[in-house]
Amino acid sequence: MNPVKKLRVGILFGGRSGEHEVSLTSASSVIAAMDPDKYEVVPIGITPQGRWLLGSSSEKLLSGVLAHGKPVTVTTEPGRQGLMPLEANSTNPEKLDVVFPVLHGTFGEDGTVQGLLELAGIPYVGAGVLGSAVGMDKDVSKRLFREAKLPVIPWVTLRRGEWRSHPEKFRRLIEKKFRYPVFVKPANLGSSVGISKVHNRKELGPAVELAGSYDTKVLVERAIRGREIECSVLGNAEPEASVPGEVIPVNEFYDYEAKYGKEGSELIIPAKLSARKTKEVQQLSLRAFQAAECAGMARVDFLLERRTGKVFLNEINTIPGFTPISMYPKLWEASGLPYRRLVDRLIDLALERQREKDHTRFDYPAEQR
Repeated sequence: MNPVKKLRVGILFGGRSGEHEVSLTSASSVIAAMDPDKYEVVPIGITPQGRWLLGSSSEKLLSGVLAHGKPVTVTTEPGRQGLMPLEANSTNPEKLDVVFPVLHGTFGEDGTVQGLLELAGIPYVGAGVLGSAVGMDKDVSKRLFREAKLPVIPWVTLRRGEWRSHPEKFRRLIEKKFRYPVFVKPANLGSSVGISKVHNRKELGPAVELAGSYDTKVLVERAIRGREIECSVLGNAEPEASVPGEVIPVNEFYDYEAKYGKEGSELIIPAKLSARKTKEVQQLSLRAFQAAECAGMARVDFLLERRTGKVFLNEINTIPGFTPISMYPKLWEASGLPYRRLVDRLIDLALERQREKDHTRFDYPAEQR
């Protein structure tokens, strides 16, 4: 009896992003959860400078990949479907059956890596180019959500160059639209990197400069006094929503330090919501997932305003955290899908989506021209 062929799964981690360290922790958790009888793990680390390094299939220490891996690049020939070593006279690519990008933030979650994998013809976990780009850009995603009649937090978008040229003009615009406090954040980043809660006029300029150091586009949002509710979505054409959870941050809001560097934040799973409010959050999550053209997975974040009880859609994350304390896998575990089976399901969805794409024609027969 022939043994079942293992799938060669490239775990892509690290990257050129302010969320590089979070990615390492997420990738370590994903690798630890993968069934060694089903998968041959191929660790692929991307350094903060953007260099791709291939580790040995048995390597578990991700820092070792970044220190001692073999330099590689992705071959963009769909038939070869793998990684090409950057060595003299090297012509044989490292074949991959599927890639699991565990990259957060820019150059990983924003459609850039997804476009590269599309060119290479390699199946991959998660949203495609469009869904990834939309999910990363908070301004564009808010506009799409508003068009889909989803309840979004009011906001103003600034361009970094415009702010620096006319700060007083935009300060007046913001203060005409909102009362303090407001939140200021980069349009394209995650893990709360570069986000500030601004309590007065004096704090506004430094907050915009901080956010603008991470992106050319900056969002200013009305601050909602409310509960932070999150919901995980899984699937392709027929997605499903998990039970919602609640985050009670140790800091004033759920910033980077509260997420990863400081103990005391509390995750309540499932969130203490009425059955009606739970269903509302789940339905809004599914509508947001589809409005943003997502696939595979996403975590949808909400604010439940204490004064009115109204649910506001905050943002969607197309590659949510997979660390041991991350909400996305914890919510699915509470919904009856353990971490290992979640990883299996995500890989199955990636292959299913590739099979569907393989039915698409890209030629135009001569007889029809």
